[in-house]
Amino acid sequence: MRVLIVEDEQMLADSIAEGLRAEALAVDVAYDGETALEQLGVNDYDVLVLDRDLPGVHGDDVARTVVGSELAVRVLMLTAASDVSSRVSGLSLGADDYLTKPFAFEELLARIHALGRRAHRADPPQLERSGIRLDQARCEVHRDGRYVALARKEFALLAELLKADGAVVSAEELLEKAWDENADPFTNTVRVTMMRLRRKLGEPQIIETVQGAGYRIS
Repeated sequence: MRVLIVEDEQMLADSIAEGLRAEALAVDVAYDGETALEQLGVNDYDVLVLDRDLPGVHGDDVARTVVGSELAVRVLMLTAASDVSSRVSGLSLGADDYLTKPFAFEELLARIHALGRRAHRADPPQLERSGIRLDQARCEVHRDGRYVALARKEFALLAELLKADGAVVSAEELLEKAWDENADPFTNTVRVTMMRLRRKLGEPQIIETVQGAGYRIS
């Protein structure tokens, strides 16, 4: 899952991003509304965590732009205002969810996962295929009952392959979903991470390389 954090308090934004990355999410950060709109125009996000009181382009205007576009991203609005009228006005702008500051990181994470499931077709909490069971909530993977310890990028790649349900997923799609905007599209990052993932999953190999197309778990 790929998430965009838009928050003008840089320390808070960076702290949220660090926490989400530790949960195997791909995260980009913007500190103002103008930068957020630029990133939304070039990247495919599942969830937008949007501070309402932004400098320059206000968070409300960012929300209106997203709602008025064809973007599939779900919007979680953050604000320090906790009164009912503020929540109602935020949701009336088209936000999918609303969270007031201060908040518990665990609640933010749960709400992001819930919105991510709504952004596309709903994925079950556990993904299973070819003897692999991946628990998205606990970030745990088992193969034929054996626990497999994966780094967060390896976990993210495996999750995307399992979600594809046997379809081929290109290296570009994997890079889009599992890495942030700083990833170099011309590197062999996906291939190297895939090699490590295959080695940890063990024999027999279940991730197939489809020449010129990508990868799949058939």
